[in-house]
Amino acid sequence: MHGYELHQHLTETTGLRLVWRIKQSQLYALLTRLEERGYLSTTLETQEARPPRKIHTLTPAGRSALEAWLRTPVPRGRDFRLEFLAKVYFARQQDQTTLHELLTAQECIFDKWLAELQNTLDTLDPTSYEALVYHFRVGQVQAMLTWLKELKAIEPGK
Repeated sequence: MHGYELHQHLTETTGLRLVWRIKQSQLYALLTRLEERGYLSTTLETQEARPPRKIHTLTPAGRSALEAWLRTPVPRGRDFRLEFLAKVYFARQQDQTTLHELLTAQECIFDKWLAELQNTLDTLDPTSYEALVYHFRVGQVQAMLTWLKELKAIEPGK
């Protein structure tokens, strides 16, 4: 796709725009960085009465990096809303195996995190501020785990 077409696709109101906002100028800068790193190749497409436009294509290195990123869970809860939901968006466009592997890996990360948080919470004075914070964190992780399990149940190919 060319840059403008990519921007239109990324800003559709029913797609990735629900979690990511990117300005066209930011996208063009990102495309340049990806090309410099060898993840994209660019060709020029001539147009009548207009300057040529750049068509961007993933290179094998770019495809490999994307595949690795899609299968890697996020390590922290604060990365869940933006990065993880973006991974889900792109994984759903790949195949159900990629999405299922991502959801399962993320579930494992959160199961371990929940156990650690709960162990710490169990050692605290229940009336302390620290206990209130840990109780909040436990609730957040439980909610994210519930959402992951529900998503796994509704996605085909589970």
